Amino acid sequence: MRVLNDRQEVAESVGTELGVSEWVQVSQERIDLFADATGDRQWIHVDPERAAEGPFGATIAHGYLTLSMLPFLGAQVYAFAGDVARVNYGLNKVRFMTPVTVGSKIRNRVSVVDVHDTDRGQQVTLRHQIEIKGQDKPACVAETVTVLIEAGSQSG
Repeated sequence: MRVLNDRQEVAESVGTELGVSEWVQVSQERIDLFADATGDRQWIHVDPERAAEGPFGATIAHGYLTLSMLPFLGAQVYAFAGDVARVNYGLNKVRFMTPVTVGSKIRNRVSVVDVHDTDRGQQVTLRHQIEIKGQDKPACVAETVTVLIEAGSQSG
């Protein structure tokens, strides 16, 4: 895991790859729990028998399930040291390029795209590429924007 120790080290990391997470298997149970949480129970996600005859040959993870794995997978790759709050500011780009079929293993490759100071704190843009084991094209490519706010600073 790469630990970015201070504001300067974060700023100097632009253009670098922070690392790659471990492989995590996407089970039908995880897909079903996500379907229950979101109410998206489309058959391509939750009906293995019907999905076996469908366009992907098996159930597939929701794109947003794949996206929701970024914090878990990212925590294996990088951390910001010190007493900072990490606040999600948003997403610049998200693309779901390859379906994640049930039983597939995915991992996250993280790079730093941009860092700059704002009136709220240090804004960090990260590129996440969710790879599927054995596939050439990634499942998802997303740019996340996080603001690092040092403890004791006031933000409005």
